Amino acid sequence: MSLFDKVYTRQQTDSLKWDKLKLVYGRDNVDGIIPMWVADMDFAAPKSITQAIQKRLDNPVYGYSFEGEACTTATTNWLKSQHNTIIDPSWVLYHQGVVPAIASVVEAFTSEADTVLMTAPIYPPFFNSPKQLAREVAFCPLDESNGIYTLNFDKLEAALAPEHVTLFILCHPHNPIGFTWDEAALRQIDALCAKHGVLLLSDEIHSDLVLTGTHIPLLKITAHPENVITLFAPTKTFNIAGIHAAMMFVPDAQKRQTLQKTMQSHAQGGLNIFAIAAIEGAFSKEGANWLAELKDYLRANIRYTAEQLNAVDGLRIHENDATYLMWLDYRATNLDEKDVMNRLLDAGVALDPGTKYGEYGKGFLRINIACPKETLEQGISRIKAVFTA
Repeated sequence: MSLFDKVYTRQQTDSLKWDKLKLVYGRDNVDGIIPMWVADMDFAAPKSITQAIQKRLDNPVYGYSFEGEACTTATTNWLKSQHNTIIDPSWVLYHQGVVPAIASVVEAFTSEADTVLMTAPIYPPFFNSPKQLAREVAFCPLDESNGIYTLNFDKLEAALAPEHVTLFILCHPHNPIGFTWDEAALRQIDALCAKHGVLLLSDEIHSDLVLTGTHIPLLKITAHPENVITLFAPTKTFNIAGIHAAMMFVPDAQKRQTLQKTMQSHAQGGLNIFAIAAIEGAFSKEGANWLAELKDYLRANIRYTAEQLNAVDGLRIHENDATYLMWLDYRATNLDEKDVMNRLLDAGVALDPGTKYGEYGKGFLRINIACPKETLEQGISRIKAVFTA
């Protein structure tokens, strides 16, 4: 039996995934609904994290703290061991999360007259954060053929060319589709952004969850490190999103200073005392061993989900290269999204509607398969019942 087979009761723990279904889906009765929506795993964090936090709890004085050398060393060593990438410790800035970090970058390096560019479909905070800061948002939609997505670089260059486009946000690996960018594509994106003077922000929060091949950090291959900022975090990898912790890797000293000033203007930046301990526990030998087991379990869940859903007429789903999020294509059924969502909820399963990720997500659903096999089998059975009724 795998340690990931254990089913934990998460109701009444103030879990966003489990305890906010009424609010998120607008239903009075959510009893028995299996949530397979938000990117939150139903697995316990590795013991190395719990032990690191417990060790800090053993000293009952919780005063002001800072990220010491051990925290930054754990981070840089992890990048070296897991991704064969050298990060200068001076490049590391800390933040409460990747989404707040996106907002800080947008605020620091763009103005209200500027436009933030991204691909589509895409993770909603990529476009919501700039909009909330009164920035314009533009999309360079990915091309899709038979469920395979690619980026047209002629279209990308045309989208980057206008002077008001000053920031491009790259989702690497991609959420919600779950593909990885190869080195050739990354080099082209890097070159085009530099050519047009567009800052390149690479969100690599899912980089430790690459399941086929290896992750290629943008900072490892960029020819323009001064034009790149990378966002990173242990939160998705180790299921500790409730322990707010993220890093920004910023090679350019002036940009680091600008970001620090922006965060300080909002009294932001810096990690809480338990987040520091969690990072040190996560980025360890024990954490690496746990992650290797997790990835094997996710691969099995992905294979099972693809086998089951591809056997249903009108459905198509690819085995993703990265993340525990799968992108289900139901366009061939000709069903309306609102109708599909209501049927799914009636059947007892909550998924993410594709249009949450923009108009180019119409006809798709995002499924979170990071749960014990017992839960997954129940959820997939309910999804199948909706599309075979």
